Amino acid sequence: MIPAVAQAHLVVTGMGPIYDGIDHFGLSPEDSVPVVALAFFAGLRGAATARLLLAALPLAWLAGGLIALSGVAIPAAGLSVATAVAFLAIGGLLAANVRLPPAVSAAAAIGLGLLRGFADLSGTAFSGGHLLTLAGMGASVFVVFALAASLTLPLKRFWMIIAIRVGGSWLAALGLLLAGWAWRYGARAF
Repeated sequence: MIPAVAQAHLVVTGMGPIYDGIDHFGLSPEDSVPVVALAFFAGLRGAATARLLLAALPLAWLAGGLIALSGVAIPAAGLSVATAVAFLAIGGLLAANVRLPPAVSAAAAIGLGLLRGFADLSGTAFSGGHLLTLAGMGASVFVVFALAASLTLPLKRFWMIIAIRVGGSWLAALGLLLAGWAWRYGARAF
């Protein structure tokens, strides 16, 4: 009657695996929130950086999902700490409005893509349906990133840029909260 561990599963919409992947991305704030924050950061860095990250993030997401489907496993503690660190890092980059070279920004996008793609399909068996689910997630990442980055590219007014940066500070605070939660209560799958 009292289970020791609760395990979640991929969202099933009944419309097919591609839509399941789209739905999973949209209903998982641990996936969608850092993608939007990274897109805002890329948009503040300019069109060239935004285009580079737009290519790197979905491809890394697909690679991370394929690694998970191949049977590689990471303990839940590692995934929860990595998610907290990703929230802290991306939120901190956006809040500080750090001027990074495009290659370093792409490395951050690749890290996020590998982590979240892996976490989304960790523990699932390889199948054609899961490949289509991963394709739906990758398409969602691409579209959401492109739309969010396009919102910040034209920003010139200082108060608008500050408003975007405040969102980054909230994400960093959420990462700190997740890290504290993992420290205090142990590993949770985020």
